[in-house]
Amino acid sequence: MKTSILKMTLAGLALGVASSASVALADTADKKIALSNNYAGNSWRQAMLTSWDKVTGKAVSDGVVAAADAFTTAENQATEQAAQIQNMILQGYDAIVINAASPTALNGSVKEACDAGIVVVSFDGIVTEPCAWRIAVDFKQMGKDQLTYLAEKMPDGGNLLEIRGLAGVFVDDEISSGIHEGAKENAQFKIAGSVHGNWAQDVSQKAVAGILPSLPEIAAVVTQGGDGYGAAQAFKAAGRPTPLIIMGNRHDELTWWKEQKDANGYETMSVSIAPGVSTLAFWVAQMILDGKEVPHDLTVPFLRIDQDNLEANLETTQAGGVANVEYSQSDAAAVVAK
Repeated sequence: MKTSILKMTLAGLALGVASSASVALADTADKKIALSNNYAGNSWRQAMLTSWDKVTGKAVSDGVVAAADAFTTAENQATEQAAQIQNMILQGYDAIVINAASPTALNGSVKEACDAGIVVVSFDGIVTEPCAWRIAVDFKQMGKDQLTYLAEKMPDGGNLLEIRGLAGVFVDDEISSGIHEGAKENAQFKIAGSVHGNWAQDVSQKAVAGILPSLPEIAAVVTQGGDGYGAAQAFKAAGRPTPLIIMGNRHDELTWWKEQKDANGYETMSVSIAPGVSTLAFWVAQMILDGKEVPHDLTVPFLRIDQDNLEANLETTQAGGVANVEYSQSDAAAVVAK
C-alpha cells in the first residue's frame, strides 16, 4: 500500500466523523502526556521519536496539551522501563504512552499507573495489562504475508534465512511466529538458519556474515525490518548470489532495491509498521483524557511497498529514515470510529 493511499483512506474516514463527537474537543490544555520508549538503536525507532516530537510539539504549541515529553531507557530492559514508568507516575503525568520492552513484564507498573488514575496507551510493543489501551499491527500476519509473496514468486520453493529482531520482544515473537506458520503452509520452503539482527542494518550484516559459511544455497531472506540492506551487503562480501530479500521500508533498503531493479530487474517487496504510529498513540491518549470512548484494542494496517510503487515511496522517504505515515487528530478519530 502506498503511503499516499493510506493517508487518503484516513482522510476520507475523517470526513465522516469530523462533525461528530468522535473528534476530541481538545479540553486537555492542562494535561501532561509522557512517552516511555524502551529502545532507540535503529532507524525505525529514531523515526518514531522524530514523528512524536514533530506532532506533539505542535500540539503543545497549539495549546492542545500542556506537555508531551519523550523518554527512552538506556538499555532495552523491562526492569529499567518499569522504573521509568514509576517515575512518571510520581511526576504527575496524566497519560503515559508506552512502546514496551515486554508484553507482560511491565504490567505491574502499568497497573500502578492505572490505579493512580493515569491513562496508559501501548503501541508497537504492547502490554497485556487489561487497564491499558493497545494499538497494534497484526505482526503475525506481516510474517505470513512474506511467505505468501515468496510462494507466488518462487513456486518451487527453496532454503530461507530468517533475520529476527530484538530477542524477547513481542513484535519479534509475533513476526517470527507468522513466518514459521507461513513456512508450514508452504512446505516447499525450509528455514535453513535464523539470526537476530535487532532491526538494525549493522547488527544484521554481522549476524548474517557469521552464519553464511554454515548455510546451503539461500533462495530468499525473510526479515522484520531494518535488516535487508545489511543482509545484502553480507551476501555480497561473502561472494554469494544475492537472494530475494524482503525489505523493511528503510531508505537504504529502498535505495539499494531501486539500484538493483534498474540494473537487473531485481524484484522483492517491503513491509513494516509506520513509525508514525507513535503519533496515533498520542492522539488516542489525548482523546481518552478528553472523555471520549475508545476501544481498548485498535489495529492499524502495516505499510507495504511493492515493485510498482517503489519509486513513489522512495521519493517521499527521508534519507536515513523510514517510509512513514503520521497521524493528525482527525486521522486518529477516523481510526477510532472505524
